[in-house]
Amino acid sequence: MDEVQRPIGVFDSGVGGISVLRELVALMPNENFIFYGDSKNAPYGTKTLEEVRKLTLADAEYLMTQNVKALVVACNTATSAAIHILREKYQKEIPVIGIEPALKPAVSVKENPRVLVMATPMTLRETKFHNLMQKFQDQAEIISLPCPGLVEFVERGELSGEALEHFLKNLFAPYQERKVDAVVLGCTHYPLVRKTIQKVLGSGVAVFDGGAGTARETLHKLKEYGLVSDAVTPGTVQFYNSAEDQAMIELSKYLLEQRKM
Repeated sequence: MDEVQRPIGVFDSGVGGISVLRELVALMPNENFIFYGDSKNAPYGTKTLEEVRKLTLADAEYLMTQNVKALVVACNTATSAAIHILREKYQKEIPVIGIEPALKPAVSVKENPRVLVMATPMTLRETKFHNLMQKFQDQAEIISLPCPGLVEFVERGELSGEALEHFLKNLFAPYQERKVDAVVLGCTHYPLVRKTIQKVLGSGVAVFDGGAGTARETLHKLKEYGLVSDAVTPGTVQFYNSAEDQAMIELSKYLLEQRKM
């Protein structure tokens, strides 16, 4: 296979990374993609650092056997825990791109905004996130909100409905009195329930995620490595999932087709 026609490998702890895959496909429709979801071991955000590193390396190794030309870590938890290890191991051969919470646009919504960052417990614990917070802490009041349990709704394909709304209302209850100006979706599963999150928060709250930024960075890196596809027809997307359950593959395909949830 021609070097530039090789697929871009995208992986996540489950189906959440499809929120990033959507942005990648929208920006680079002629590229080929392989998406690997580790739903068997989801969620990563409540595991130990060592467990997440081990799983992340296994995900990357699986995609490397598929002859990918780039690795996109479409998982905030895996990025926080292991992006430096993956880069050390692979970036001499291919670009390795991670995802970060979209704090930069969120702190710009107004002067000194209150910004709520929704993420997994591990992402919020890691040094990478604390360094990012410090970068913007003089521009906004930044509040961390761990969201254990939310990933599981997405993995079940439960993207709307009373149970999810009830879960989110309880999650946001402490912030109802002093309203927040912006919310950052710091886990790739969360944009897949963005519509319900926006409904519960109300239209006055701006909601941000890092998917589009990750897609732009991927294109930038492909150009840097001379690996942009020269195809003139739409590329293909292949799905694999560690759960070995056809229902997860069908859910993955459905989520990719639902461009705006």
